[in-house]
Amino acid sequence: MKKHIGLLLIAAVAGLLLVTSSCTTKTDSYAEDRAQIMDLQARYLFALDFFDMDAYVSTFTPDGILDIIEYQAKGRDEIRKRLEESRPVFDQAAQSTEGAYRPSGRHNITNIVLRIDGDRATGRAYWFHYGNNNPERRAVLDAYGHYEDEMVKVDGQWLFSKRTIYNEAVEKWIAPPANPAW
Repeated sequence: MKKHIGLLLIAAVAGLLLVTSSCTTKTDSYAEDRAQIMDLQARYLFALDFFDMDAYVSTFTPDGILDIIEYQAKGRDEIRKRLEESRPVFDQAAQSTEGAYRPSGRHNITNIVLRIDGDRATGRAYWFHYGNNNPERRAVLDAYGHYEDEMVKVDGQWLFSKRTIYNEAVEKWIAPPANPAW
């Protein structure tokens, strides 16, 4: 009798360990993917804020799409070209002689919602831009909107296959009124 109880106890513990192990693995995988996607989003914003075009285009797949409502750029070369066209705006602000120091801007991202399915993911997130392009160099919220993203994992690294940008400060880029987060 003691032998049967002992075997039953061992089997129960082994079963519990097996179930716990499989649950932990799944949770760790989702957490790892989520962390990598959030890192991708942050690297994208740092590259944008510091106008690092190599880093910026590297956040997209080679055939990735940047959709800014009034135009779509497809592929890293076209994405780079479209952003380079906006460089004069960045340069003009950076050369401002008003105020105590050079103006700058920073993007922030929040309310990140992700659906991860294997090597594919979709995401939604709010973004905000604070700039200090004024004589006092006081940070001011000057733009905000949200991203709608499609991402793929390529060789173990998450990249944007499509990023759509809505900007509530630009009339033609305003998002539709429906909740974008499913």
